[in-house]
Amino acid sequence: MHRAHEPAILYFGTPVVLISTANEDGSANLAPMSSVFWLGWRCMIGLDASSRTTENIRRTRQCVLNLPSASQAAYVDRIALTTGSDPVPARKTQRGYRHVADKFALAGFTEAASEMVAPPRARECPVHMEATLEGEHGLAQNDPWLKGAVVSFELRILRVHLADDIMLDGASNRVDPDKWRPLIMSFQKFYGLGPQIQPSRLASVPEAAYRSPDIDRARAGFAEAS
Repeated sequence: MHRAHEPAILYFGTPVVLISTANEDGSANLAPMSSVFWLGWRCMIGLDASSRTTENIRRTRQCVLNLPSASQAAYVDRIALTTGSDPVPARKTQRGYRHVADKFALAGFTEAASEMVAPPRARECPVHMEATLEGEHGLAQNDPWLKGAVVSFELRILRVHLADDIMLDGASNRVDPDKWRPLIMSFQKFYGLGPQIQPSRLASVPEAAYRSPDIDRARAGFAEAS
C-alpha cells in the first residue's frame, strides 16, 4: 500500500561529487555535493547560492568535478559541514557548518594540476572532469522564500581523467561498470553499488552512438592550449 508522505528531502540516491574551484587568492576550495546529473559531456549541478563554490564558479567560470569511490567515504565525510566562506553564511551557521581554509588537507586528498582549468584535481579520486560554466539557471523564481537561495549551473566538460583500474579491458575510452564503484548519497547516508542485477537492453546500443560534438570541441580546445 502507498500513502501520501512529506519527506523534507527527496534524495533517493545520486553520486557524490567533490567540486574543486579556485579562490580569489589562488588557493583551492573543495566541496562535496550530490545534486548532479549528466547528459553527454554536459552536466547540471545544484548549489547553495551563498557557498564559496558558487562564488568561485561565477567568478572564474571553471571547476573540476572529482568523483570519489565508495572506499573513500571517510575522506569525503571529513569535509562535511565545512565551508570555504569566512564568515560562515547564516544558513550554514544554522546547520552547524564551520570555516576551513584548506579542505584538501582536511579531507586527505592531494592537489594535482589540471590541464585545461586553474582549479586542481583531487589526485586520489578515480575520476576527474575539468569543466567550464556554460549557463546559470535560477530555481524557485516564483517562490519568495526560496528565490535566490539555490542555483543550478550548466557545465561543459573539457577534459576527463580516469584511473587505469576502472577502465574496460581491451577497449579504449570506456569505463568498466563492474570495476567502477561510485560513492552514493541517499537520504544523507553513504552507500556503494552492488553487483549488476541483470543485463540491460540499453547495452545493445553502442556507447559511441551517444558521442557528443562537445568531445570534439574539447579536443580542439586542448590542442590549442597545448
